Amino acid sequence: MKLSSLIETSADWLTDGSEETSIVISSRVRLARNIRGYAFPTWAKKVERMELIQMLKPVVEKSGAMTSWAVSESMDAFTQLDKQILVEQHMISREHAAKSAGSAVVINKDRSISIMINEEDHLRMQSFKPGLRLKEAWQAIDQLDSEIEKNVPYAFHDKLGYLTACPTNVGTGMRASAMLHLPALVLDEQINQVVQAVGKLSLAVRGLYGEGTEALGNLFQISNQTTLGEVEEEIVDRLSKVIQQLVTHEQNARATLLEKKPRMLADQVGRAYGILTNAHSLTSKEALNLLSILRMGVDLGIMPHSLRLTVDELMIAIQPAHLQVGTRNKLTTEERDALRADIMRKKLTGVKKPDSKKILKPSPLEQEPN
Repeated sequence: MKLSSLIETSADWLTDGSEETSIVISSRVRLARNIRGYAFPTWAKKVERMELIQMLKPVVEKSGAMTSWAVSESMDAFTQLDKQILVEQHMISREHAAKSAGSAVVINKDRSISIMINEEDHLRMQSFKPGLRLKEAWQAIDQLDSEIEKNVPYAFHDKLGYLTACPTNVGTGMRASAMLHLPALVLDEQINQVVQAVGKLSLAVRGLYGEGTEALGNLFQISNQTTLGEVEEEIVDRLSKVIQQLVTHEQNARATLLEKKPRMLADQVGRAYGILTNAHSLTSKEALNLLSILRMGVDLGIMPHSLRLTVDELMIAIQPAHLQVGTRNKLTTEERDALRADIMRKKLTGVKKPDSKKILKPSPLEQEPN
């Protein structure tokens, strides 16, 4: 199967490029649901999982925002490269990418909703929005969830709520999260204490691709950890308030660095620009971290505003699976690193170097003699 619609363009919620997404890049709300009378996917036999797909896929495809779906396939219809593309675009989890026959995924046309069938639960439904729009993401997935529930019997307990494969999801079955770009907190060495403070609020801090992954590109996912005894609207409201506080902390860290260490900031952005526009080999990790600094340069006003969209698109385009699809060949690590650097230089051609004078005082060499 070809995923041309997912390769040729990036999802709007992931590459919005607006001022709204300068720190909070995106919001996501995920619901876990199971069907009464069926074993959880991990324990279910293949014939039972296939029966669930036959039951659930038509219901999902006919529900609300999913009627104009772009992808609706069993996981065994995808190549390993296809699956990795879906992971890189956050449409499926790494765990779901390891599934084959007996699991499926349905994605709507604008990629604002993705539904995994027979991942850890029978249904893992995700809604995405750009910026800090957790409430909107919740409303979208809640509406879809209500439509599906009219057609299939959910596993629900009067006291416990929705029953899930993992006990930590029992209750609302909801995980709300936001992806934040926090380079100043990292540069100012405040990120560890911020992560610890967030953890004390029963929130989780994860990397770019969720649990167990590294915060590449200074990107962090903040999400709720508890669902039992909670109310969905309260989870969303509480998380939104914490995210707003983190935005303030990041803004304050940037202001502090501008006041106390402007030369360090200018140096970081200048080095990122210099490497990205001249390098001939870049690892994925290095490229993402340098793009992060360039993105911060946009926020500081020393790089053009239009560059933010380019950076966001590059953060997806330079990842391993996307690189290989563009060439239609399986590439070695060295070949990917070379191609990544080539794409970077081409995309950044014509972008002017950072205007560091906007944040630096003139040096003695630049001052005119009396």
